[in-house]
Amino acid sequence: MSSSAATPKQWTTRELLRWMGGHFAEKGLDSPRVFAEMLLTHVFECERMKLYMDVDRPASAEELAALRELVRRAGKHEPVQYLVGHAWFFSRRFEVDRSTLIPRPSTETVVEEALQWIRRNELAAPRVLDLCTGSGCIAVSIAAQLPTNSPEARVVATDLVPEAIALARRNATAHGVANRIDFRVGSLWDALAGDDSIPAADPAPDPAPDPTFDLICANPPYISDSEWDEVPPNVKEHEPSSALRGGADGLDLVREIIAAAAWHLRPGGLLLVEIAAAQEDAVLDLARAATLGDPRVIKDFEGLPRVLAAHSLRVVNS
Repeated sequence: MSSSAATPKQWTTRELLRWMGGHFAEKGLDSPRVFAEMLLTHVFECERMKLYMDVDRPASAEELAALRELVRRAGKHEPVQYLVGHAWFFSRRFEVDRSTLIPRPSTETVVEEALQWIRRNELAAPRVLDLCTGSGCIAVSIAAQLPTNSPEARVVATDLVPEAIALARRNATAHGVANRIDFRVGSLWDALAGDDSIPAADPAPDPAPDPTFDLICANPPYISDSEWDEVPPNVKEHEPSSALRGGADGLDLVREIIAAAAWHLRPGGLLLVEIAAAQEDAVLDLARAATLGDPRVIKDFEGLPRVLAAHSLRVVNS
């Protein structure tokens, strides 16, 4: 693939995977083999399994030219997910673009906890709010698991960026749940009061009159100013900083979400907010100050403190 690489007689799938994986490792990419597979399946227009079913398939000159350019860009830390236009999240393929963050495995912790809580509480028609929805990965993943025989089971998904909402809508359509999600443009709680819903090709569902939710999820910007210099170049130089940076302590939006959550949750409702590992103590203090019950921080798949969970203590007037 380059003048410095040992050139085989033919560039087969086997040789391409070996060389790209090694090249990406040298460049410091965090998942060299996975990224090599993503680029190759993208150029070959095949599923991952096909790569290993036909490891001696030779690449054409046109395919090599396309790969060479993609490898060059990936080697300069341009996110491979943006290069191929998709990322995997909770076993589903999501379209991604530069309007918002690339879905990450750590965020799956939010979805796992949300679905377990809905099942434990046997909610037949849960109402869910997903703040800062981005690609829609949380909203779509939850909506896909809601009871199909209950039209009252709904998700409201909000984001400040109209392009992100349009992307989330496309992902919802691709996974067959667009009719169960009400998409709103706006900043956090303001999106619930406005009428800035993005028009859909099909009639959009009417917002439910009840302004409260059983479950509120959020993956807001939470990188602090002091941590920004340590952010990897593939993130800092390519993903939108507005979806990453959370102010001096990283808690500008997290603080606003926690402070008002109780007023938007039904009695006993659950709040789940993704945070940085270093913010564990601070968000627990914020949750207690907001009179949220049983605040705790759930660890992600790497064992890092990742998701604040807390319940509404609000009671219904009799």
